[in-house]
Amino acid sequence: MRTVDTLIVGASLAAAAAAKRLVDAGLETVILERQELPRHKICSGILSPRGHRFLLENFGPLPREALHEPTSCKGVTFHFPCMVPLPMDFFGGTTPHLHRKYSDYWAIRRSGAEVHDRTSFASLEDRGDHVLVTARRQGRDLQYRARHVIGADGPSSLVTRAVYPDYPKRIPWFFVGQKFHDIIECPLDEQYFHFWFHPQLGHYTWSHARDGQQIVGCGFKRGDNFGERHRGVRRYLEDKHGVLLKDETSDEGCAENFGPSLIDRYVFGQGNVLITGQASGFLNMIGEGMSCALHSGAISGEAVVEARLRNRPVQEMYRRMIASEVRRTTDQWNPLMIAFAKPHEADFPAALMKLSWRERKLVAKDIWNFLLLYREFKWGRQIGALALQRLFTGGYPMQRWL
Repeated sequence: MRTVDTLIVGASLAAAAAAKRLVDAGLETVILERQELPRHKICSGILSPRGHRFLLENFGPLPREALHEPTSCKGVTFHFPCMVPLPMDFFGGTTPHLHRKYSDYWAIRRSGAEVHDRTSFASLEDRGDHVLVTARRQGRDLQYRARHVIGADGPSSLVTRAVYPDYPKRIPWFFVGQKFHDIIECPLDEQYFHFWFHPQLGHYTWSHARDGQQIVGCGFKRGDNFGERHRGVRRYLEDKHGVLLKDETSDEGCAENFGPSLIDRYVFGQGNVLITGQASGFLNMIGEGMSCALHSGAISGEAVVEARLRNRPVQEMYRRMIASEVRRTTDQWNPLMIAFAKPHEADFPAALMKLSWRERKLVAKDIWNFLLLYREFKWGRQIGALALQRLFTGGYPMQRWL
């Protein structure tokens, strides 16, 4: 049995950020990763300015191998059924287009933590003064004894399921898939991430350039047919935007826990087990979760350090410290913050004001029709109530967190 101070599950960006804080504090830290590193990661790779700043400040400049081509992104362009485009540059200039296979590996190595790859998390048992973790490597069971465990293993987190076995039934799940196409003709600006507010295309539809190909992606409630959804999006892009693509060369997809960040239903663990990153439910409005993962991961590591220094329960420290990241993320979905503040990293109100009154009316109508797509989840009243609570208390209620 291996004894360590902290065990982190998942070699993600959240894990790298947590590990950096722990190793810098002198704590023996081991990261478990079920795949062989460097491993493939399903992701658009479009990093926000805030995430880029974190990487620079904590890990240094990114190596070229950690970037796709184009190597940077200027911002986001919103598209609507009315065909009024809304381009928005990121605050602070361009940001990196991460190749997650190599960027994650680079950050993990620079964290200084010991990594056990090809090692799958199996189960855990919190015994009060330590957590006993069972893992599996090449068909052989391994055991770890850790003072604290951090689950940084993504939306379908096995650590979350170990702590809350019924969690998958508590939230709606979505499937997000993307296909890669060689380009015949594509008028879409390759320096932007393109997103469609179109209810007929699905809950989340995007496209952008990568390594000489065009990604066409769509997200929808789990259970729908990915192939049919994708064909519909591809036809729409051809008919409305003149995007001519060859048949896909490859595709990929995954389940997403989209929703917790909208309605403050985050999951942070219990006892000596912390959950962070997208496993907790952090997700920015354009579906970028890397900056949230980095910052929440760092906070989870800091919480472990502080709990040990102060001899306080780690959950007490973590939940107090993570409130700032909850505010920052949930603010992005808060209609009052969107209207009267600038919670995003691109200026949506300013871009809207550049349009004519007629165009603003058309865009507002299209956004409303798109939001109606989500009414079956009954999030509207919850978002409204949370917006008012944020206005009067300055934050979001911890009582809603797991």
